[in-house]
Amino acid sequence: MRHMTDGTEMETLSQATTRLSKAGYVENYTARDGHLACGKCGASYDPATVTIDEIVRFEGQSNPDDEAVAYAIDAGCGHRGLYVSAYGPDATADDIAVVAALPDARP
Repeated sequence: MRHMTDGTEMETLSQATTRLSKAGYVENYTARDGHLACGKCGASYDPATVTIDEIVRFEGQSNPDDEAVAYAIDAGCGHRGLYVSAYGPDATADDIAVVAALPDARP
């Protein structure tokens, strides 16, 4: 399932991570040197090779610091988890590189 919020939902980042954790996305993925790293086993993946099961975008109504995207990731190591990235002015160079390479994931 691929989903991107359309602005009508009021789910917070905390609510989304709780919901996705209950659905089995319990590990954390981080951006490192243009790759996604699994927090559980340390495996590193080219972002173009992972499966994105769900995308949830968050936009702050008055604060650009609230702009983030949560990706529910299923990678080759067998661990499902979340990758949360800021976008806009707060995005890091690693996050920009990873998000640009994710399949169909450009916010």
